[in-house]
Amino acid sequence: MRWAHVFLLASCLVAGGVQGQTAAETPAAYTTPLGIALEEYPYPYAVQFLPLEIEGKQQRMAYMDVPPTGDANGRAVVLLHGKNFYGAYWQNTIAALAHAGYRVVVPDQIGFGKSSKPDDLAYSFDLLAANTARLLDHLKVNRAAVVGHSMGGMLAVRFARSYPGRTTHLILENPIGLEDYRLKVPPQTTEQLLTSETAETTEHIRAYRKSYFVRWLPAYERFVEVAARLKLSGEFPRYARAAALTSQMIYQQPVRHEFRLIQAPTLLVIGQADRTAIGKNRVPQSVARTMGQYPQLGRQAARDIPRSRLVELNNVGHIPHLEAPDAFHSALLGFLQKEK
Repeated sequence: MRWAHVFLLASCLVAGGVQGQTAAETPAAYTTPLGIALEEYPYPYAVQFLPLEIEGKQQRMAYMDVPPTGDANGRAVVLLHGKNFYGAYWQNTIAALAHAGYRVVVPDQIGFGKSSKPDDLAYSFDLLAANTARLLDHLKVNRAAVVGHSMGGMLAVRFARSYPGRTTHLILENPIGLEDYRLKVPPQTTEQLLTSETAETTEHIRAYRKSYFVRWLPAYERFVEVAARLKLSGEFPRYARAAALTSQMIYQQPVRHEFRLIQAPTLLVIGQADRTAIGKNRVPQSVARTMGQYPQLGRQAARDIPRSRLVELNNVGHIPHLEAPDAFHSALLGFLQKEK
């Protein structure tokens, strides 16, 4: 049976707190390099590594495996990060799920975070989904709910499609890929994408990260710091090429056309102020204005995904689990508890 349930949550649910940077404050400049495996960057929980042989080469997949802190319910949740992020940004969501009794598995995909960054790999969502399944095999987790944010939403769709028997629930948090970017954005070579990655300044990085949020808070500056310090690493050229290759993966491997084939009960959590879209800076403004329209895209996706429920968060941008954590966690936990 197909069903869609739409909630409209008011902006009063958006997390409050510390005020953003004032106009008089000088934006931070960064001069200390950070290794491209984030060696010095602390994660909120212990990080382990799964050895993987991919295309004949040895790689390492970083992950956090967090046991429940509340009464264990015997269930597991996998959290899949976005392209410009890594497992650490799920800290509050991990805590909320663990407190509710879930085991929480949080991988850094190959090419991201503390995992290996091969710059000659044929990156694909099929490969990343298979790596995630291998991690679950290693951890002896047979079935899990899968939560994907941004690029992680595209990966979560592919995982749910490839491993329907292992996916108890699918939760998509402002996923990119709700539209097929190839229909509006012209292709670029990997070398062109590499040039763009290399040319980014700290100011460019900060401006793009700010576009994710309705209201910028000082705590979000850490996402600027990591990206800016990575550019100072002697290994940055390898990082940049890996990033260009994963950009190609997103552009060349849409999942939008698979929505009707999803079997798992699905929750879409959509921040209504989000306008993120891949390649929007490479098209005329008249075209760019038609892209990343998350209110419409979320409703279209909910119509196409069987057994879907849509939660719309007013005055929230691209990362609800950071910008409106109470609303996001309420929707997530309610869905997991109802759809058993």
